Amino acid sequence: MTTLEVGSKAPAFKLAATDGKTISLKDFAGPKGKNVVLYFYPRDDTPGCTKEACGFRDEIGHFQSADTVVLGVSTDTVESHEKFTEKFSLPFPLLADEDHAVAEKYGVWVEKNMYGKKSMGIQRATFLIDKSGKIVAIWPRVKVEGHIEEVAEKLEELGG
Repeated sequence: MTTLEVGSKAPAFKLAATDGKTISLKDFAGPKGKNVVLYFYPRDDTPGCTKEACGFRDEIGHFQSADTVVLGVSTDTVESHEKFTEKFSLPFPLLADEDHAVAEKYGVWVEKNMYGKKSMGIQRATFLIDKSGKIVAIWPRVKVEGHIEEVAEKLEELGG
């Protein structure tokens, strides 16, 4: 399993996204680029994931004014993401990491134990990546309550 640290170069990715787009990290790098909030979540339209997505939705103006894009990633299909996006009017792309390759690169594809049943899945985590492609903050085990505010505060600290 990969362990990324603040200061590491963010692993490159290219994934299918909502609106028929394919999005890669390099789409946002460079001098005229944007910071990226890359958040991994377990499943579309489940309570915690919905609360997190709607939190980012409700604060999207703050992120946009700080030259920052929000990207959500799960192993759900693009079709599932499109329904989730439509149902909750999400103003940012959701990316389909169906083979969990990107989750593995970021070290968030982990063994989970729910009610004694072990399975592999995404651990809720968020990475803040600057315009040069470096990781400037990591939240490895996100608790949804208060998380969006933490990310926004960190962005402000960085001058965003």
